[in-house]
Amino acid sequence: MGVAAAVSKRQDRVAVVDVAWGSSFVAVAIVLALVWPDTHSWLLALLVAVWGGRLAWHIARRSHGAGEDPRYEKMLGGPGWHAGAAQVLVRVFLTQAAVAFIISAPLQAAAIVDVRWWPVVWLGVAVWAVGLFFEVVGDRQLSAYRARPRDARPKILDTGLWGWTRHPNYFGDACVWWGLWIAGAVSLGWVPGLVTVFAPVAMTFFIRNVTGAKLLEKTMSQREGWSEYADRVPLFFPRPPAGRGKRRA
Repeated sequence: MGVAAAVSKRQDRVAVVDVAWGSSFVAVAIVLALVWPDTHSWLLALLVAVWGGRLAWHIARRSHGAGEDPRYEKMLGGPGWHAGAAQVLVRVFLTQAAVAFIISAPLQAAAIVDVRWWPVVWLGVAVWAVGLFFEVVGDRQLSAYRARPRDARPKILDTGLWGWTRHPNYFGDACVWWGLWIAGAVSLGWVPGLVTVFAPVAMTFFIRNVTGAKLLEKTMSQREGWSEYADRVPLFFPRPPAGRGKRRA
């Protein structure tokens, strides 16, 4: 995150932290596997590397040449914000560094405690795979939608996974970390699982309510047709699509 902060200052763009976010977990997982090498730690490192590497690559490609992310503009005072370098460092980069360290608790537990239930490891891998599916497919569907000419595409993307949840990529992100918690901590026993359950809970809370879905919706809700879309499609947890004009409870 320190390196990302330096790059951010050079580019005058705080959103580079999103690339560093996934990469930071990859670094944590690989260091843990190198210091305490065993099959379990390397399996977790592989899962984190696939998720974090893909996420960093996707965000870097998508944001290349783009301006500041509206979410960070709002966080730092709105368009044209004048927050100082120290304030940006603390509010964005050091905060995300601390959160990444805390969220990685299941990986840290797995590095020092032996696996008790290998079937639970594979259950966690299955949940992780569901999350990765939602992220990858959701991102591809969004990219295909954006690649279409504006006058030849609907105002709102409401097909595919985007007809099941308004934020399939954020939901997938949460699933990935519930899967890593199950595979990494619950598989060690009930105590490690309970001690580290705050990690996926915190990740889900932040993704849904703080830095992810709800923050993004403050700008997305200004689009034409958004209210009708929001009536039909749930914010976060997927449900089968409702017909047009049918309001979701």
